[in-house]
Amino acid sequence: MSISPDPLFKPFASGRLTLPNRIVMAPMTRSQSPEGVPGADVAAYYRRRAENQVGLIITEGTVIDHPASTNDTRVPRFYGVAALAGWAQVANEVHAAGGRIMPQIWHIGTVRRAGDRPNPEAPPIGPSGLYKPGIKVVEPMSEAEIAAVIDAYARAAADARRLGFDGVELHGAHGYLIDQFFWEGTNQRSDRYGGDMVARTRFAVEVIQACRRAVGPDFPIVLRYSQWKQQDYAARLAATPELLEKFLAPLSDAGVDIFHCSTRRFWEPEFEGSPLNLAGWTRKLTGKPVITVGSVSLDNDMVAAFRGKAAAITSIDKLIEMIAREEVDLVAVGRAVLVDPAWATKVRENRMQDLLPFTPEALRFLS
Repeated sequence: MSISPDPLFKPFASGRLTLPNRIVMAPMTRSQSPEGVPGADVAAYYRRRAENQVGLIITEGTVIDHPASTNDTRVPRFYGVAALAGWAQVANEVHAAGGRIMPQIWHIGTVRRAGDRPNPEAPPIGPSGLYKPGIKVVEPMSEAEIAAVIDAYARAAADARRLGFDGVELHGAHGYLIDQFFWEGTNQRSDRYGGDMVARTRFAVEVIQACRRAVGPDFPIVLRYSQWKQQDYAARLAATPELLEKFLAPLSDAGVDIFHCSTRRFWEPEFEGSPLNLAGWTRKLTGKPVITVGSVSLDNDMVAAFRGKAAAITSIDKLIEMIAREEVDLVAVGRAVLVDPAWATKVRENRMQDLLPFTPEALRFLS
């Protein structure tokens, strides 16, 4: 790092949300909550980041109250007495350390397979029953099923507020359920939940609206979205800024306060002819605050991590410049904060030489 990190540590305020700096802990699945219940180790894991100057923590994906919402018994639930008590303790620990925290709420859709635990009798669900283009795994969701899932999202958002969280993030990225409605490749419906790009936002719009009714006007709602999908890394919802504006407008109008724009490499421009990345374009087109993300301070992306590759430390000068130019508002840091709870503190003190490199071994335990 050859320039001052000060822009990363400028306070942020938007509506009810105030943060001491621009650093966000990105949501990262850990599968460390037996039977879906986060324990004291999970609370301590998040508290360590709050103690080390992470301005906002977005938890790992937590699944909503629907029998087909997950395929992993160790992914945390955001429903049920035991799981919610565990999350209340997580929020209390983070707040005691002076931090801010939001749960990410999630349904995996057709990423689940028939017979997956928990609830092996529950089939997966999806807008058209497609896992990816041409691969059908189940019949399309009925409108009654859609309504039930929307209600489950709203109940989770209401619980987040009741438990004292600082907002809620909806996981609408990476080829999971909300994103399956967005993506033409998995949404072939001919009713009001399908059609052109704007029509395919209807499910997400109704989820956002239901959550807004459940939490009131002043509780922050964040939406994470992506162009890429785990089913197709080259997939794109919008090929031009004009199409992206059409896609984002109904979501913004529905009540999204902050857009979390998921890319694999934050430094890559989104469209030809402009240096702006996906978050930069989203801010320009909506006027809403944005979170950028993607391999911050590491020299390879998360796909490499899935393939068992380590990642070395690299410069964050470009990131600091993007914040200083107000192209983006916040930056989510994933694997670098996962392996090194003190990442933010070390960056603020310009101790880049002390940052820990990422190794896949770090995924196995809560550091």
